[in-house]
Order: sequence, then C-alpha cells, then structure tokens
Amino acid sequence: MSVRELVVLGTASQVPTRHRNHNGYLLRWDSEGILFDPGEGTQRQMLRAGVAAHDLDRICVTHFHGDHSLGLAGVIQRINLDQVPHPVTAHYPRSGQRFFERLRYSTAYRETVGITEAPVDADGLLATTPSYRLEAARLSHPVESYGYRIVEPDGRRMLPERLAEHGIKGPDVGRLQREGSLGDVCLDDVSEVRRGQRFAFVMDTRLCAGVHTLADGADMLVIESTFLDEDEQLAVDHGHLTAGQAARVARDGGVRHLVLTHFSQRYTDPDEFERQARAAGFDGELTVAHDLLRVPVPKRR
Repeated sequence: MSVRELVVLGTASQVPTRHRNHNGYLLRWDSEGILFDPGEGTQRQMLRAGVAAHDLDRICVTHFHGDHSLGLAGVIQRINLDQVPHPVTAHYPRSGQRFFERLRYSTAYRETVGITEAPVDADGLLATTPSYRLEAARLSHPVESYGYRIVEPDGRRMLPERLAEHGIKGPDVGRLQREGSLGDVCLDDVSEVRRGQRFAFVMDTRLCAGVHTLADGADMLVIESTFLDEDEQLAVDHGHLTAGQAARVARDGGVRHLVLTHFSQRYTDPDEFERQARAAGFDGELTVAHDLLRVPVPKRR
C-alpha cells in the first residue's frame, strides 16, 4: 500500500532549541523517500522518527547554510555504513559544490554506496520517475537557494455512470483504459482527468516569483515562516518570510494544506503563527510543525 506523508525531523531556524532540532524533512512518496535540508542532528532525529537510511532515495538541499546542511555528513556516512542497496541522488545548488564535497568527505569512512551528485543551476525539471517529476525554482536569500516541487502525472478517473450508459463493464474497462477506445467509445467519453498530487518545499527566502511558482496548486506546501508579521523588516533584511506572508502565498496559490516551519528561537508561542496565518486569509488545512510530527499528504482532489 502506498504511503505519502511528511515526516518532520526538525523545525528550528539558525540554532536548535531545547524543543526544536535543526531542519530536516522526509517526504515518503510511495516506495521512495526524499530527504530535504538535513541540518545538524538529522541522523538522530531519523532514529527517533523510525526513519532508516534505507528509506532514502534522494536528498534535496535548498542552500548551504548550516541549519539546512550540516547533517549531510552524518546522513551520507550512515547511508554507507548501512550499505543502502539502491542509488541515492543528491540535489543542491551548484554554487555550493565545494560545501557538498567538504560535507561528503568531512571525515574518514568506507565509501560503499555511490551518491549521485546532481547539482541545480537553473529553474526547471530535475528528474522524472514513473510516479513524479522533481522540479526546482530559484528563491531569494543571501546565498543561492532553490525550492523544490514534486508533481505527480495526471491520471484518469473512470465514471461508472457513463460506463454503464455505454454498456462497458468487466475486462472491457481495462481494455478501454489501455487502448484509449473501444468500438466507437473513447476514453474521454467515460472518464475525466484526475489531477496528480503536488508537494512544494520552500525554505529560506524573501517573497519572490519562485515562491509563487512552487506553491501554485500545491496539495501540500511546506514553507518557512521564520518571523511573525511584526518583524517583517527583519524578514526582508535576512531573506526570510513571516507567517502572514507565507499564508498569503498559500491562499493565492490555492494550497490545500499549509505546513509552517523554520521558526526563530525568539518566539515562545507557536500558536501565534497559526493566528497570523488565519488573519492573512488562509482558510485551508493548516499545521504549525513540531519535531517528529507526521503529516499525510492530502488525498487526490
């Protein structure tokens, strides 16, 4: 049975706190696992969350600030220690190649697994698999940063009442799906497009075109909201978003489930992020993330 869920490993920004680890997010997408922004301590958080190195197929790093990447060394060495039997691909900004190499080879270990390096240097398609496309868009931060989006191909939803009208049943339904027509009945006559699921991951950034591109039509948007709205100037100065800004992006993009994360340690009341997001007009499902939380990706529309 396929599982699509977000496993939150850490939600702090800049420095960890007693209750929040540095960043780390695992997206389970059917049989694959995609690890986003493994900050310091990610390997231990994986253990606490029941995530094994064997669960990882891709690693996606948005940028090379420590709270988003210092955990790479431990994660990569764990992949090799456990001798993960399948290929693992790493995506990260090409401008940070030297940082990736330093983290990959930061200490001595026996390299048993080939990590495929697939750096990002432009917006667009990064990879295609049978169950999704992986896309990237440039963000606005003091260092080069990219957000990521998973897009499932559209499918078809068969309409029982229309099948019945045309007298199509049993094995003929499968034949019609495979061949596109059956006699004078076309697939379009008895089905409709089933829109594929979309997942977007947006970390450190100011408001910019890439944020809106990634969020557009997302079933789930995981997005930083480092600051509260009263500190908007700090957000602009340091290349971040506020809770209200993130919520307006989600509202305007038709996001179904908004997950706020990457919180500054200056705030002690997480509920205030939800209050400000609601005040900004987002009325969809909303989660203020905390460490070790599991959030199902919404079912297809």
